[in-house]
Amino acid sequence: MPTALVTGASAGLGTHFALALAKRGHDLVLVARREDRLTQLAGMIRDKHGVATHVVAADLAKKTAISKLVQTVERDGLTIDLLVNNAGFGARGSFAEIDRALQARMIDVNCRALVELCHAFLPPMIAGRGGGILNVASTAAFQPGPWMAVYYATKAFVLSFSEALHEEVKAHGVHVSALCPGPTRTEFAEIAAMGDSELFKRFAGPPEKVVAAGLNALRANRAVAVSGAMNKVSASSIRFVPRGLARRLAGAMQKARQE
Repeated sequence: MPTALVTGASAGLGTHFALALAKRGHDLVLVARREDRLTQLAGMIRDKHGVATHVVAADLAKKTAISKLVQTVERDGLTIDLLVNNAGFGARGSFAEIDRALQARMIDVNCRALVELCHAFLPPMIAGRGGGILNVASTAAFQPGPWMAVYYATKAFVLSFSEALHEEVKAHGVHVSALCPGPTRTEFAEIAAMGDSELFKRFAGPPEKVVAAGLNALRANRAVAVSGAMNKVSASSIRFVPRGLARRLAGAMQKARQE
């Protein structure tokens, strides 16, 4: 059976990715910090879908986490056919006032770990002329985001990196897509202190549709997938908005959420 590795699998979109992939017949490697949640999810998936499910507890912000994860996968004799880089988090507030270590950790999880995982598992996919990588970015990737400056910047990195990787490997039969969801009803919103805003409550979409959009885009090898009709309009229209206006609008929206 094909094996998919999903990061950030203990909650939010990661859990929904794991469930969707298990339903499609993939064996799974579930990665996150919270081993108890992963173990519970793995048991439920085995019972419901009968696929092999491996649990790896790892803090991807740690410099040695990726090498240890790769060693575990190799030790267990697993070949990763599909990589879902879903792990990530955001923090809202003034850049100068948010804890420096927290922002460095955000860059480590959202960017560095994602790049290292792609670099670890891509060569065997190229050699086998097949496989896929789905990197979870965000509609935040399309403009700067004052009062969530680092988060928006990390997602712009993920989008740019994924598009470049898509172009590099498409001739080798490997699919690479960036999924750009808008507001989604998951645990991420609560951690980023976004869930209580009226804008979020009004426009946030269901995680199942986001996951389906990402997996469908990867199957079709579309470089970028924006989930949701309103999000697609927003992401497309931002190209025609002056940069100064775009950042003021994004900043006003994030600042309003602060107050």
